[in-house]
Amino acid sequence: MTDSDWRPGLRRRDFLSAVGVAGGAGTLLATMGALGLAPAARADSPFRPPRRSDFSLSGRGTAKVVILGGEIAGLASAYELGKAGYDCTVLEARDRVGGRNFTARGGTVQTDVRGDRQTARFSDDVYMNTGPGRIAQWMVTLDYCRELGVPIEVFTNTNANAFIYNEAAGMREPVRYRTAKADVYGYVSELLAKATDRRALDGELTKADKERLLDFLRDWGALGGKAGNRRYSGTPRRGHAIDPGAGDQAGVPLGPVPSLAKTFADGAGRYFSFEFDYDQAMLMFQPVGGMDRIPLALARAIGGDRIRLGHVVIRITDGPDDVTVVYRDSRGEQRRITADFCIAALPPHVLARIPHNLGADVQNALRAWQVDTAAKIGLEYRSRWWETDHRIYGGITETDLDIGHLWYPSYGFHGSRGLLLNYFYDEDARKYGDLTPGERVRRAVAQGVKIHGENHRTGLTNSFSVAWHLIPHIEGAWAIPPIGTPAYRLLNKPAGRLYFSGDWLSHLTGWQAGSFESARLVVSHLHQRVLAH
Repeated sequence: MTDSDWRPGLRRRDFLSAVGVAGGAGTLLATMGALGLAPAARADSPFRPPRRSDFSLSGRGTAKVVILGGEIAGLASAYELGKAGYDCTVLEARDRVGGRNFTARGGTVQTDVRGDRQTARFSDDVYMNTGPGRIAQWMVTLDYCRELGVPIEVFTNTNANAFIYNEAAGMREPVRYRTAKADVYGYVSELLAKATDRRALDGELTKADKERLLDFLRDWGALGGKAGNRRYSGTPRRGHAIDPGAGDQAGVPLGPVPSLAKTFADGAGRYFSFEFDYDQAMLMFQPVGGMDRIPLALARAIGGDRIRLGHVVIRITDGPDDVTVVYRDSRGEQRRITADFCIAALPPHVLARIPHNLGADVQNALRAWQVDTAAKIGLEYRSRWWETDHRIYGGITETDLDIGHLWYPSYGFHGSRGLLLNYFYDEDARKYGDLTPGERVRRAVAQGVKIHGENHRTGLTNSFSVAWHLIPHIEGAWAIPPIGTPAYRLLNKPAGRLYFSGDWLSHLTGWQAGSFESARLVVSHLHQRVLAH
């Protein structure tokens, strides 16, 4: 419909009111959507933030919303609803926003549920992302960084110069990622080429197909070119013992090449598929200065007066016309807040412990999520010896040790100091969590020495660790959604006037993008509901 379709003297608000009377709320929303005045009703349509004009044009009024949890989903909900003038209040139990998006810097204090207290004493230019540490370039998180003015830089997720070390497989020393990759790809290519030559694939491939395959394998695996000589014998792709230089310095390739049997026995090939994963493929990014730049920017945009830190929810009561939340404030006093709607952006296992009147089905659904854990240990060193001694600039060393993944910093190159980060999950995370912070560091360092030598021990100056199952009001790294089950479907819908939101209600659990996407979905549904009534 265009302006020429309006009757003389008929205002848009009057027209929309007439549509609503004649066709009901659904027709009103569809008409507003066609006019570009309201979000489309389809859940899979592109997100369009609420706007103040949605109310001025429809004759409706905004609503009061209380949001439980100042993690990314809660903050994003308040931020998007605030664009339309909703009266939002965020209740956050911790003394900082962001939830698992938590960056430790010099002076950061953390006390876990056991009472173990740590104070980070990192240098001014050193920080540790204790939770999320990377963002894929297709994720909506980067859109919020752009919108909020959060600068980003590349996070090096894979690095050919990083190491692979599988102690249980019999490795006596680490091998460079590039070397292991060249050997595995080379031998896989050799075996497939030999199978092709011996006509083992004649049932699947035409003669032309086989030629094309062999041509690919010669390049992919760096094989000999003629029949009978399709062998992998190593190439400069593996790296050099002495790098090429000027004059007569042609470089000395690594050698000798391990046997096919040893190459596969070492188990290095199990790590290569990681770089193909849709959510892990380069390029990846991180905010400049720390991941918590994102929740801090959201908090500034929302307004500090709307976010109440140290406020612990102790009861939720849904009513026919409003929702009442009872909480304990930062001084320990019991208070309550009543709003038109509530968005619960807390982890499901935390929500399940809060008394409510939402019914047994909701309570049982909240308990259906499996909660995993993860832990990180940050180690600051007096020098960036991994750059000078090993020529490693960012990236991840993969191991079968209980320290799991070892991250090199993707910022501060050639600086005076730097921080290595151990990142591990599940059983290993719980094992380290059982230790005191000091014991964690001593064990992690002893394992790291197997890869880097004594520099991993002697240059250490400061440390900080987080075991997420021990962090108050979070108590887990991520909750695995039972997608496709009645529980998942139930909590993706409102329970009366209460909506649920978080990465645990998305296909991107563990990622900030999951929280953003879930918040957008809830905001769209809540906004449509307000406009329709």
